[in-house]
Amino acid sequence: MQQWLVRKGATSLDDLHLVEVAQPVPGPGEVLVRVRACSLNFRDQLIPLGRYMGGTVDRDTVPLSDGAGEVVAVGAGVAGFAPGDRVAGAFFQNWSDGPANPSAGPALGAPPATGMLQEFVVLPETGLVRVAQSLSYEEAACLPCAGVTAWNALMEGPRPVRAGDSVLVLGTGGVSVLAAQIALAAGARVIATSSSDDKLERMRALGVTDLINYRSVPDWGSAAAQLAGGGIDHVVEVGGAGTLGQSIAAVGFAGEIALIGVLTREGDTSPHGLMFKGASIRGIFVGSVGMANRLNAFIDTHAIRPVIDRTFAFADALEAWRYQASAGMFGKVVMAL
Repeated sequence: MQQWLVRKGATSLDDLHLVEVAQPVPGPGEVLVRVRACSLNFRDQLIPLGRYMGGTVDRDTVPLSDGAGEVVAVGAGVAGFAPGDRVAGAFFQNWSDGPANPSAGPALGAPPATGMLQEFVVLPETGLVRVAQSLSYEEAACLPCAGVTAWNALMEGPRPVRAGDSVLVLGTGGVSVLAAQIALAAGARVIATSSSDDKLERMRALGVTDLINYRSVPDWGSAAAQLAGGGIDHVVEVGGAGTLGQSIAAVGFAGEIALIGVLTREGDTSPHGLMFKGASIRGIFVGSVGMANRLNAFIDTHAIRPVIDRTFAFADALEAWRYQASAGMFGKVVMAL
């Protein structure tokens, strides 16, 4: 079989290689999956560049946390899955449910875990979820990281999003677009930002009616608060240090900022502005198998279809990486096997 590898010590996309290896065999408690589709996330840009947590990879590593496929064989003792089941890998292999905990890892696609960008993968039974029945493999592959992150941000906090709430999403990447779709399905009012009017129009086509171009509206946080009648109930903060100050300006009284942001590293990160509103920041780092299952049930109930910008062939993975890093990307980039 074939698999893509990020070579040990990688610092550029030139260190990604397609190789031929023996097909794995599932051991006790393990499941063999024929991978049908994978998707890219922002972390997947950092890993081959040596900029992810912990620096360069310390071993050859199959990349990507996000992939979906079908079960082809199971090891001894596996009771929850059978050949033919449609499944996806869970981002964290040891986080079954409940609040965040220090034993959630490993995370697929970074040492010491394998990743999904290979024709076959062996994973523990506990590290798999059944995909939403209404989705294709390509659509299901968009959810393990970005989808579960968006779900956790909106639906797993102390006050899940409900009809009539206001939700602010930043930009038009995978997490933000999926968060907008989840929030709209829950009956919330969604406000979206982007530097591109074309991308804002694509958000409008999804049902988002309140749109802000942050280049033409520099104080977009205050503008979003005004649109929501004084403050936002839920901010999905993907920008990081460079946008957190604006998100604090946007959030309303007793509102919540779901802090995911890794896109920018410099800026004002003082939480002082939250004090006057009784608002809070909740750190989000993807989520659990239970969250993935609840997300998939919600998707089937509300007929949500993840937005796929472009689909590439497995052999063209490097082109997919480069496109996902471009300014034109909207939603998710997928590779089909």
